[in-house]
Amino acid sequence: MVSRLTIIDLAPVKLFEWPLLPSVNELHLLSALLFIVATAVVIRFVTREFQPKVQRVLLLGAGPLVAKLTQEIHAATSRRYRIVGIVDDERPDVDAAAGAPWLGPCDQLSEIVERIRPARIIVAAADRRDRLPMQSLLEWRVKGILVEDASEFYERLTGKIAIEALRPSVLIMGKGFRNHGSAESVARVVSMIFAATALVLVAPLLALLALAIKVDSRGPVFFIQERAGRDGRPFGLIKFRTMHPCAEVRSEWVVDNMDRITRIGRWLRRFRLDELPQFVNVLRGEMNFVGPRPHPTGNHVVFMERIAYYGLRSSVRPGVTGWAQVRYGYANNLDEETEKMRYDLFYIKNRSLWLDAWIVLETIAICVCGTGASAVRRASPSRSELAPLPPRPARQPVPVRLKPSPTLNPSTTLRVNPSGNSAA
Repeated sequence: MVSRLTIIDLAPVKLFEWPLLPSVNELHLLSALLFIVATAVVIRFVTREFQPKVQRVLLLGAGPLVAKLTQEIHAATSRRYRIVGIVDDERPDVDAAAGAPWLGPCDQLSEIVERIRPARIIVAAADRRDRLPMQSLLEWRVKGILVEDASEFYERLTGKIAIEALRPSVLIMGKGFRNHGSAESVARVVSMIFAATALVLVAPLLALLALAIKVDSRGPVFFIQERAGRDGRPFGLIKFRTMHPCAEVRSEWVVDNMDRITRIGRWLRRFRLDELPQFVNVLRGEMNFVGPRPHPTGNHVVFMERIAYYGLRSSVRPGVTGWAQVRYGYANNLDEETEKMRYDLFYIKNRSLWLDAWIVLETIAICVCGTGASAVRRASPSRSELAPLPPRPARQPVPVRLKPSPTLNPSTTLRVNPSGNSAA
């Protein structure tokens, strides 16, 4: 049987202009090799073109955001940006620069940009009055170099807001904060439908979990704790009990209550199943399905004094899950609560149905896998890791007056929780 030649088989002859026609088998082999090489070249070209290129970033100013920006860019796994230097009238210290070289003062911006050729200029100056070289920035902007505010760049890069460097004018005149009117009504209707449907679907699971809790340890099935809702109004948040009741004085932090977690509670907390009864809170109108997590009312008072812009969390209904929960997880001190506040403020500013849908998808993935989205979140420990805490001397609660301070003390003791669950 004679093999038939195709146009592809004759491609090597035409491409290399061979004077002698090879045999049919040689043509088949050569055409196959040529096809493989052409495919590899196309794949290489496509991947190189669509691969995000590393953008050279020039920081203008040495404000409080510079250290955070350099830290986040260096820690990012995608490596989309590379800081080429800092331009400021004063040489920044080593900690503020975080490894980024100082290139010169602001009045030399044009010469520096001409030499460095960055893709972006990030304006991070703390005091911008009569300091920024506006004419130079405008000239380079029209030439194709992106000029972006440091706060907006940080927000887009990290999914959180740097509250330390946040100016009230940015919140007042900036975009976002669609938390009233039709946006709030739609979010409320979607939450009601979602909660009602979920309660019907998981009703058998709720019954099994209630029975398992009752058999596993002594105490009530549900744990009801007073939390701060919208506008600071208190309400009773419902959760499955995951801890043994305790009569001694302890803080609300999870790390201080690890030895109290029950056997079934360890799995409930890992897969977030202890939160399922909060669908009832959603139907009552006390919560939405997505929103900032409500804090205990005692902690709410302390956070109002110690965390900047914390009162903005009360402008929306709290949620069963939220942006800070899927991006950060549990907090065990004031520094971590402040970090979660950055994510909560990002959510409040950029709230939308699309963001809510993304949070729901990430929450489902966390519940199914029993793991979190960041190194901060960790699965509940095994029984062998739950070593009892050393005995604590009994003492009478002493009221503490806290004054606002930019420096947060992680050891500050918050509202105690003698029975039930810790705050989450």
